[in-house]
Amino acid sequence: MSIVKKIALYIARKDFCRKAIAEHANLSIFKKKPSFRVIIGLVLLAFSYAIGLPVAIVLSIIVASRGNALIAAIAAPLLYGISWLIFLVGVYLAGPEYGRALSRWAARVILEKILGDEAKT
Repeated sequence: MSIVKKIALYIARKDFCRKAIAEHANLSIFKKKPSFRVIIGLVLLAFSYAIGLPVAIVLSIIVASRGNALIAAIAAPLLYGISWLIFLVGVYLAGPEYGRALSRWAARVILEKILGDEAKT
């Protein structure tokens, strides 16, 4: 038995993977209409990406034109941190149910590919 198969058997014995295989975890949750909370989370995710690069470019232009490195030293980390906070709030709002469904499905599919029929036993 290969090392990959031994590791897969060990992981398949864990409660999370056992339930995912037994319940035949799928991605049907993605077919449902998203809730308002999920929509707000996705908007925040997109907003965090939208402010990240444009703010860096604008800040670089300001620093280059004024020659004031203090602006870059204070504003850049502050704005970067704000964009990460917005991103994390978006993940918190949008992620739990979809992330859980995706990870259960991925665990089931990967273990079934590696173990074959042994995954169901």
